[in-house]
Amino acid sequence: MDIFTPHPPHRTSTIEETATAIIQILTHSNQTLGVAESLTGGSVMAAISSISGSSSVFHGGVVSYTTALKQEILGVDEQLIAREGVIHAEVARQMAMGARRITSHGDTKTTWGVGTTGVAGPASQDDKPAGTVYIGIASERGAWAWGPFNFPGDREEVRQAAVRETLGLLRDVLEGRVSGDIGAGADERR
Repeated sequence: MDIFTPHPPHRTSTIEETATAIIQILTHSNQTLGVAESLTGGSVMAAISSISGSSSVFHGGVVSYTTALKQEILGVDEQLIAREGVIHAEVARQMAMGARRITSHGDTKTTWGVGTTGVAGPASQDDKPAGTVYIGIASERGAWAWGPFNFPGDREEVRQAAVRETLGLLRDVLEGRVSGDIGAGADERR
Protein backbone atom coordinates (compact mmCIF):
# COMPACT_ATOMS: atom_id res chain seq x y z
CA MET A 1 0.00 0.00 0.00
CA ASP A 2 1.64 3.24 -1.17
CA ILE A 3 0.18 6.02 0.95
CA PHE A 4 3.30 8.10 1.47
CA THR A 5 4.20 10.70 -1.10
CA PRO A 6 7.29 12.74 -1.90
CA HIS A 7 7.45 16.31 -0.78
CA PRO A 8 6.57 19.23 -3.01
CA PRO A 9 8.84 22.16 -3.90
CA HIS A 10 9.93 24.81 -1.39
CA ARG A 11 7.13 27.06 -0.08
CA THR A 12 7.32 30.79 -0.79
CA SER A 13 3.89 32.02 0.35
CA THR A 14 3.45 33.29 3.90
CA ILE A 15 1.37 31.32 6.39
CA GLU A 16 -1.29 34.04 6.28
CA GLU A 17 -1.45 34.05 2.46
CA THR A 18 -1.79 30.27 2.35
CA ALA A 19 -4.40 30.16 5.13
CA THR A 20 -6.40 32.86 3.33
CA ALA A 21 -6.32 30.86 0.09
CA ILE A 22 -7.46 27.72 1.95
CA ILE A 23 -10.42 29.54 3.52
CA GLN A 24 -11.42 30.96 0.11
CA ILE A 25 -11.21 27.55 -1.59
CA LEU A 26 -13.18 25.81 1.15
CA THR A 27 -15.82 28.57 1.18
CA HIS A 28 -16.30 28.54 -2.62
CA SER A 29 -16.54 24.74 -2.72
CA ASN A 30 -18.77 24.45 0.38
CA GLN A 31 -16.24 22.19 2.12
CA THR A 32 -15.00 22.06 5.71
CA LEU A 33 -11.84 21.34 7.69
CA GLY A 34 -10.84 19.63 10.93
CA VAL A 35 -7.32 19.52 12.36
CA ALA A 36 -5.33 17.27 14.72
CA GLU A 37 -1.95 18.61 15.79
CA SER A 38 0.92 17.30 17.84
CA LEU A 39 4.27 19.07 17.42
CA THR A 40 2.61 22.21 15.97
CA GLY A 41 0.66 22.62 19.22
CA GLY A 42 -2.36 24.41 17.74
CA SER A 43 -0.47 26.69 15.36
CA VAL A 44 -2.20 25.28 12.27
CA MET A 45 -5.60 25.92 13.88
CA ALA A 46 -4.49 29.41 14.96
CA ALA A 47 -3.41 30.23 11.39
CA ILE A 48 -6.71 29.02 9.94
CA SER A 49 -8.94 30.64 12.57
CA SER A 50 -7.14 33.99 12.26
CA ILE A 51 -8.57 34.46 8.76
CA SER A 52 -11.86 36.32 8.37
CA GLY A 53 -14.60 33.93 7.27
CA SER A 54 -12.94 30.84 8.72
CA SER A 55 -15.84 30.14 11.07
CA SER A 56 -18.00 29.04 8.13
CA VAL A 57 -15.55 26.30 7.06
CA PHE A 58 -13.32 25.43 10.01
CA HIS A 59 -15.03 22.95 12.33
CA GLY A 60 -12.24 22.81 14.90
CA GLY A 61 -9.70 20.33 16.09
CA VAL A 62 -7.55 18.97 18.86
CA VAL A 63 -3.98 19.30 20.07
CA SER A 64 -3.05 15.70 20.81
CA TYR A 65 0.36 16.21 22.33
CA THR A 66 0.24 12.99 24.34
CA THR A 67 0.19 9.49 22.93
CA ALA A 68 -2.95 8.65 24.91
CA LEU A 69 -4.95 11.41 23.21
CA LYS A 70 -3.77 10.25 19.79
CA GLN A 71 -5.11 6.79 20.61
CA GLU A 72 -8.23 7.57 22.63
CA ILE A 73 -9.59 10.65 20.85
CA LEU A 74 -8.20 10.34 17.32
CA GLY A 75 -8.22 6.55 17.07
CA VAL A 76 -4.56 6.11 16.13
CA ASP A 77 -3.73 2.41 16.29
CA GLU A 78 -2.09 1.45 19.58
CA GLN A 79 -0.07 -1.37 18.00
CA LEU A 80 1.25 1.00 15.35
CA ILE A 81 2.48 3.39 18.03
CA ALA A 82 4.00 0.54 20.05
CA ARG A 83 5.83 -0.67 16.94
CA GLU A 84 6.83 2.61 15.24
CA GLY A 85 6.41 5.39 17.80
CA VAL A 86 4.30 8.52 17.27
CA ILE A 87 6.62 10.15 14.73
CA HIS A 88 5.59 8.17 11.70
CA ALA A 89 3.73 8.76 8.42
CA GLU A 90 0.94 6.32 9.26
CA VAL A 91 0.37 8.12 12.58
CA ALA A 92 -0.06 11.42 10.69
CA ARG A 93 -2.48 9.76 8.27
CA GLN A 94 -4.56 8.27 11.08
CA MET A 95 -4.54 11.61 12.92
CA ALA A 96 -5.97 13.29 9.80
CA MET A 97 -8.69 10.64 9.61
CA GLY A 98 -9.42 11.17 13.31
CA ALA A 99 -9.63 14.94 12.78
CA ARG A 100 -12.40 14.43 10.22
CA ARG A 101 -14.26 12.07 12.51
CA ILE A 102 -14.12 14.12 15.72
CA THR A 103 -15.05 17.41 14.03
CA SER A 104 -18.07 15.97 12.20
CA HIS A 105 -21.34 16.60 13.99
CA GLY A 106 -24.86 15.37 13.40
CA ASP A 107 -25.39 14.95 9.68
CA THR A 108 -22.56 17.40 8.93
CA LYS A 109 -19.43 15.53 7.94
CA THR A 110 -16.11 17.35 7.89
CA THR A 111 -14.74 17.26 4.34
CA TRP A 112 -11.00 17.46 5.06
CA GLY A 113 -8.84 16.39 7.98
CA VAL A 114 -5.23 17.33 8.62
CA GLY A 115 -2.77 15.73 11.06
CA THR A 116 0.73 16.77 12.11
CA THR A 117 3.26 14.77 14.08
CA GLY A 118 6.99 15.06 14.54
CA VAL A 119 9.76 16.20 16.82
CA ALA A 120 10.55 19.91 17.11
CA GLY A 121 13.52 19.44 19.40
CA PRO A 122 15.86 20.17 20.86
CA ALA A 123 16.24 16.44 21.61
CA SER A 124 15.35 13.49 19.40
CA GLN A 125 12.30 11.33 20.09
CA ASP A 126 11.51 7.73 19.06
CA ASP A 127 14.99 7.60 17.49
CA LYS A 128 13.99 10.44 15.13
CA PRO A 129 16.14 13.59 15.05
CA ALA A 130 14.75 17.03 15.81
CA GLY A 131 13.17 18.49 12.68
CA THR A 132 11.53 15.24 11.55
CA VAL A 133 7.90 15.91 10.60
CA TYR A 134 5.04 13.96 8.98
CA ILE A 135 1.82 15.49 7.66
CA GLY A 136 -1.43 13.66 6.93
CA ILE A 137 -4.45 14.78 4.93
CA ALA A 138 -7.74 12.88 4.74
CA SER A 139 -10.98 13.20 2.79
CA GLU A 140 -13.85 10.88 2.01
CA ARG A 141 -11.78 9.62 -0.96
CA GLY A 142 -8.90 8.43 1.22
CA ALA A 143 -6.07 9.49 3.48
CA TRP A 144 -2.44 10.22 2.66
CA ALA A 145 0.80 11.13 4.41
CA TRP A 146 3.88 13.10 3.44
CA GLY A 147 7.33 12.98 4.94
CA PRO A 148 9.66 12.65 6.52
CA PHE A 149 10.40 16.32 6.27
CA ASN A 150 13.68 17.30 7.89
CA PHE A 151 13.30 20.94 8.85
CA PRO A 152 16.41 22.75 10.12
CA GLY A 153 16.58 25.23 12.95
CA ASP A 154 15.59 25.55 16.57
CA ARG A 155 12.33 24.35 18.08
CA GLU A 156 10.27 27.34 16.95
CA GLU A 157 11.74 27.34 13.44
CA VAL A 158 10.86 23.66 13.03
CA ARG A 159 7.31 24.27 14.27
CA GLN A 160 6.81 27.23 11.91
CA ALA A 161 8.21 25.25 8.97
CA ALA A 162 5.80 22.43 9.80
CA VAL A 163 2.84 24.84 9.87
CA ARG A 164 3.89 26.40 6.54
CA GLU A 165 4.29 22.98 4.91
CA THR A 166 1.02 21.64 6.34
CA LEU A 167 -0.95 24.59 4.99
CA GLY A 168 0.95 24.46 1.69
CA LEU A 169 0.18 20.78 1.21
CA LEU A 170 -3.48 21.31 2.05
CA ARG A 171 -3.68 24.16 -0.45
CA ASP A 172 -1.96 22.02 -3.10
CA VAL A 173 -4.45 19.20 -2.55
CA LEU A 174 -7.44 21.56 -2.59
CA GLU A 175 -6.21 23.18 -5.82
CA GLY A 176 -5.53 19.81 -7.44
CA ARG A 177 -1.78 20.35 -7.70
CA VAL A 178 -1.29 17.24 -5.58
CA SER A 179 -3.78 14.56 -6.49
CA GLY A 180 -6.18 13.39 -3.80
CA ASP A 181 -5.98 10.02 -5.52
CA ILE A 182 -2.30 9.57 -4.65
CA GLY A 183 -1.62 6.22 -3.08
CA ALA A 184 -3.72 3.41 -4.52
CA GLY A 185 -5.21 1.41 -1.70
CA ALA A 186 -5.10 4.31 0.72
CA ASP A 187 -8.81 4.17 1.36
CA GLU A 188 -9.85 5.37 4.76
CA ARG A 189 -10.41 2.63 7.32
CA ARG A 190 -13.36 3.25 9.60
